[in-house]
Amino acid sequence: MPQPNHIVKFDLPDESTLEDDVKGYLDVCNEKLGMVPNVLKAFTFNQNKFRTFTRFYNELMLGESELSKLERELIAVVVSSCNRCYYCLVAHGQAVRELSGDPQLGEMMVINYRVAELDDKQRAMLDFAWKLTDTPHDISDADRDALRNVGWSESAILDICDVTAFFNYTNRMAHGTDMIPNPEYHNLSR
Repeated sequence: MPQPNHIVKFDLPDESTLEDDVKGYLDVCNEKLGMVPNVLKAFTFNQNKFRTFTRFYNELMLGESELSKLERELIAVVVSSCNRCYYCLVAHGQAVRELSGDPQLGEMMVINYRVAELDDKQRAMLDFAWKLTDTPHDISDADRDALRNVGWSESAILDICDVTAFFNYTNRMAHGTDMIPNPEYHNLSR
């Protein structure tokens, strides 16, 4: 059974009406990925927000950090699993499969990260991300100390918080707009 074929449940601007820098960004995505992720198409509803979203995403997920790209994607999937965000589970589950070279790890992260064989640092990172998503009001010094005790620096802990917070935001946008992932993600990196 195929998934719904809409991007979001709102009208989006015709791509021909987009400003040149936004069109150019979408063209680069098409060239590099062979598609334009639907989340980017969704953010064209407001081109200034599109620019802010893409700059922030690129800094957060691709910029300098003690967290590897894979670790940031692991957080994205664990947060999305807690929130049951279909869009992000499909899109970022694929990124985990690609970056790890392990399709099983991608599936474990989507369903239950606790079954995956992770090192102590990654396990603590994901436990923190889950708790910060599920019961943020319960985060305490003990939770931050648990991260420090396995070797995460202050800078890394801030990045863990930042990635976790960002994906809670994107999950809410995806739920609120009924965002559907590109069907291509389902078959990639398997």
